Amino acid sequence: MTTRHIPFAHLHNVRDLGGYRTTDNRTLRWGRLYRADSLGKLTADAEADEAHRTDWARYLALDVRTVIDLRYDWEIDAKGRVPDHPGLTYHHLSIEHRPYDQPALGPDVDPGRYLADRYAEVAHDGVKELREALDVIAYAQAGAVAFHCASGKDRTGLLAALVLALLGVPEDVIIEDFTLTELATERLLADWRAAHPDHGPVWPGYGRAPAAVMRLFLDDLAERYGSLQAYAAELLAVDEKLVTALRDSLLEPLPA
Repeated sequence: MTTRHIPFAHLHNVRDLGGYRTTDNRTLRWGRLYRADSLGKLTADAEADEAHRTDWARYLALDVRTVIDLRYDWEIDAKGRVPDHPGLTYHHLSIEHRPYDQPALGPDVDPGRYLADRYAEVAHDGVKELREALDVIAYAQAGAVAFHCASGKDRTGLLAALVLALLGVPEDVIIEDFTLTELATERLLADWRAAHPDHGPVWPGYGRAPAAVMRLFLDDLAERYGSLQAYAAELLAVDEKLVTALRDSLLEPLPA
């Protein structure tokens, strides 16, 4: 399993989406688009401990000028948002409208079917915010774009799949990218346990990203709309102009 994770002390699931190839043999630019777990874990406080200061310096070195925060208002109120800094544009676009409590699920709940159904809810509830997120990514003028939720898996994974599909990245690669969260699962679970020391047993699927989740989600959309791209065209009003803007922004230019 390939790792694209960028190492941080307090962030566990920051990944560069560069290097993926499209079906027409173009390549995503490195250092242009990142997916992440909550950037609210960062601090710009000069008096913070060394690990936090190192994380902040490493984040600034990525030259992220645009952040899309996919979380609920109450998550941001509780956990904070990415620190403001010169040149940053921050967009809060909560794409999920029906919260659910993953850690409290029973051990009999299958991650594949359960999470695929939740992703379908987001795909239909969050059409306005998903379209806005695509516009932000396509038309960002300078620096890199980062989008994130809490763990960088579910809401972030859905938006990543949507962007990659519109760029023309093959479906098996989209699924593989989703599963890379598995490399961060242990750290994500450790963080959750540290924040909830009195919680009882945790759902065995918490923090997991099995391929079956994304496979079932994509298959469900294909059965209903024909493909993820067709879903985007019908529900998000994604047209050729937007797809061209995404490709121009995120893909390496064609040889002269």
